[in-house]
Amino acid sequence: MKSNNLPSGWDDQSIQELAEHYDNQTDEEAAAEHEAALADPATTHMEVPAELVPLFRELIAKRRAKRH
Repeated sequence: MKSNNLPSGWDDQSIQELAEHYDNQTDEEAAAEHEAALADPATTHMEVPAELVPLFRELIAKRRAKRH
């Protein structure tokens, strides 16, 4: 049997709750959530080549580890 590697602090219940949130979200709610994320001045959204995604994830994880 394959083992699931969940992020720290996540369990099956939190995954189920997240899935239910998005499964039950209206198109209007989804659009509003998306617009709010794009308007957040604390984040930047950018397109990167797929082969660089692991590097970005590693850099983000290192930064988060330094904060905690």
